[in-house]
Amino acid sequence: MATLILVRHGRSTANTSGVLAGRTPGVALDERGAEQAAALPGRLAGLPLAAAVSSPLQRCRETLVPLLDARPGLPLHTEERISECDYGDWSGRKLAELNDEPLMEVVQAHASAAAFPGGESMRAMQARAVDAVRDWNARIEAEHGEDAVYLMCSHGDIIKSIVADALGMHLDLFQRIHVDPCSVTAVRYTRLRPFVVRLGDTGDLAGLAPREARDTQGTAEVGGGAGAP
Repeated sequence: MATLILVRHGRSTANTSGVLAGRTPGVALDERGAEQAAALPGRLAGLPLAAAVSSPLQRCRETLVPLLDARPGLPLHTEERISECDYGDWSGRKLAELNDEPLMEVVQAHASAAAFPGGESMRAMQARAVDAVRDWNARIEAEHGEDAVYLMCSHGDIIKSIVADALGMHLDLFQRIHVDPCSVTAVRYTRLRPFVVRLGDTGDLAGLAPREARDTQGTAEVGGGAGAP
């Protein structure tokens, strides 16, 4: 089956302000995010992409603009099922204040039981995203052959949940996966099993350098975090 290239959107204004954006409209790439998006065509230059599929949210669409400009014949499709998790009443709030919510502990340690007030459950989020991937795998293979490569631009928690499914991991373990803004994750699907061949690749190792405010308690960044400076 097809090889899926998962791209998390570039760094956004919400990432740098410490806000859980969710589906809040008007969240754009910041200056660093625009630079990351501009570098994407070069990073993907060796890949014969059959199609690009995007979350409908602005920050994902902006991330793909340079790639689409560089490849004017590349078809672009919008897929609602890979949109950001619906964080409901948590959307637009500061992550620092959300850390005090009792639900955050459940999100961190027992994600399959977490449901956001006024929003969706993390279990439902994963189910719709994985269903979208399976449907697009079949469509791309039918239209372009079993060796086809295509791209999806989505969000941190969505990509992590897709990777967890590909690895055969329970959703409760998905916070162990990390994907930086504009990182590339690749999953090669076959008839019997998927293979995760790249995970959170940013094209450099800056994201591995020690950070001054790095959390030492093992808490995952809900929504995906802002990545390296």
